[in-house]
Amino acid sequence: MSGGVDSAVAAALLVEQGYEVIGVTLQLYDHGAAVGRSGTCCAGRDIADARRVAQTLGIPHYVLDYEARFRAAVIDDFADTYLAGETPVPCVRCNQRIKFLDLLDAARGLGADFLATGHYVQRIEGAAGPELHRGADPARDQSYFLFATTPEQLARLRFPVGGMPKAETRALAERLGLPVAAKPDSQDICFVPSGDYATTIAKLRPGLEHGGDIVHVDGRVLGRHEGITHFTVGQRRGLGLGGGDPLFVVRLDAAANRVVVGPRSALAVRAFAVRELNWLGPNIPSEGVRAEVRVRSTRMPVPATVFADGDGARVELALSEEGVAPGQACVVYQGSRVLGGGWIARPEAVGSAIATPIPAFA
Repeated sequence: MSGGVDSAVAAALLVEQGYEVIGVTLQLYDHGAAVGRSGTCCAGRDIADARRVAQTLGIPHYVLDYEARFRAAVIDDFADTYLAGETPVPCVRCNQRIKFLDLLDAARGLGADFLATGHYVQRIEGAAGPELHRGADPARDQSYFLFATTPEQLARLRFPVGGMPKAETRALAERLGLPVAAKPDSQDICFVPSGDYATTIAKLRPGLEHGGDIVHVDGRVLGRHEGITHFTVGQRRGLGLGGGDPLFVVRLDAAANRVVVGPRSALAVRAFAVRELNWLGPNIPSEGVRAEVRVRSTRMPVPATVFADGDGARVELALSEEGVAPGQACVVYQGSRVLGGGWIARPEAVGSAIATPIPAFA
């Protein structure tokens, strides 16, 4: 129970269905600093809101202090990934390392058979066992952030609101008299509510970042930057170069402390490697799996072929995509089903590795 409306309704639905429900809220970061802050989750006022919901439902409620675990598994990883020239997705790491690992262990310790959350995804029983599917509401689907869920975890997870549109969740919260029925959704990264990633990283890793060159893909030095954490692949604004044709961040070279920029055409990618692949579908055959992949949470899935490659994968896109960034998640779908996913490692520019066009889907 994060203190928001989705997990509150999930708990309420399970109570209505006759389950014995225990509410658990995680304190993930600086309780004192977060009190009264809006747009957060799992801290300050959110813990109090979760407690009020539990009281309304008449269920026991526990607060687990996971602040140290969250710092080590999510916040430190966020800072280190940015300093390495990649663009992290901390919400995936939180689900992977905290909620569906540590919290699931805590649920077992409480004697619970299942762990339920307010995520907008669906767990559907398939011929070979439980499958992970997109949420029924496309505007709220959170499957991109849950690709790292393992089959063993999925067997013990439940998502009560995943088959509903958000409007129905709100209406249920009002009907049930839940005190968070009108509470706004959390925004941005919970521990960076201001959206200023670079300042947060500077506080976490003081003195580790330095200015460097902004370099065109043709080798020309165009200017200086204050640190690579201020940039991400595909970024256009904030380069401070002025004049001329529009330029975009094409690559971040952490070893040389350089920001590489170029025309929009330089962002086009047709293939990339994926590391730490978590696969939920049938075994990948030698000819690969035709599917759709999402390379950022805000992008629509696009046709691709996925090949197994050691403990990772190689993804070949039917059409080029722009702004494929190392450190972002690549999530693989067939229809609504999540087949798996991993972390983007080495994008290849158009023409750099693929000699023949990849056929589009029939």
